[in-house]
Amino acid sequence: MYHWLKRYVEPICPLYAIIPLISCFALNMLVYSGTMILCADWYHHDFTTSWDTAVPLVTEWIYIYFGCYIFWVANYILVAKIHQDNKSMFYRFVITDMSSRLVCALFFIALPTTNIRPVVPESGLSAFLLNFLYGIDQPANLFPSIHCLVSWLCFAGIRKSDKIPVWYKALSCIAALLVVLSTQFTKQHYWIDTIAGIALAEILFQINQRISAYRLVEQVFTKLNKKILHLLKGEFCE
Repeated sequence: MYHWLKRYVEPICPLYAIIPLISCFALNMLVYSGTMILCADWYHHDFTTSWDTAVPLVTEWIYIYFGCYIFWVANYILVAKIHQDNKSMFYRFVITDMSSRLVCALFFIALPTTNIRPVVPESGLSAFLLNFLYGIDQPANLFPSIHCLVSWLCFAGIRKSDKIPVWYKALSCIAALLVVLSTQFTKQHYWIDTIAGIALAEILFQINQRISAYRLVEQVFTKLNKKILHLLKGEFCE
């Protein structure tokens, strides 16, 4: 099993990063789904402004909204790859991601939000996909926007790396901003949600570049990796 992982998985994603990245995803799902269930019957605030109302529904933006998941996976793995020789930087990124979800959970519980979604009038694939999204995703847990938060982290995590070409950094910034726009044109979020999501990502990213809280996360995942790879191989290789 270890040799299979080493041969086929590690060229794509460093083995040391697999458990931390899966844990980030698991925490995200727990926070988003758990708080939605917890607050289902609570009063939800609607922060829709005249600016939000003025933004038209454009169903084609659903391709960006759904496509961002590829962007997230690619850049989270990329952050792990560029920091293989300095894992502390990767764990600073991981604790930023995890702590951002815990802050989101506090907002989702203390300030439940909702919006009124428009009727999707058009036919076609984009309209079908948007209606599908509306069907599986309740209009709740809007502030701050996790879509915008994660997309901004994808850019922040690589923007100062000498291992990443300038063109890809620019592309990641553009991709993050396109995701922000997609949340507006699909009517999934208000503008205040997007601003809060980006601000939360940037604030926590900057804080975790300066403090040593990441060490606890690094210790936990290093020990966990050692135990798992010990079972697979009999020893742990850095």
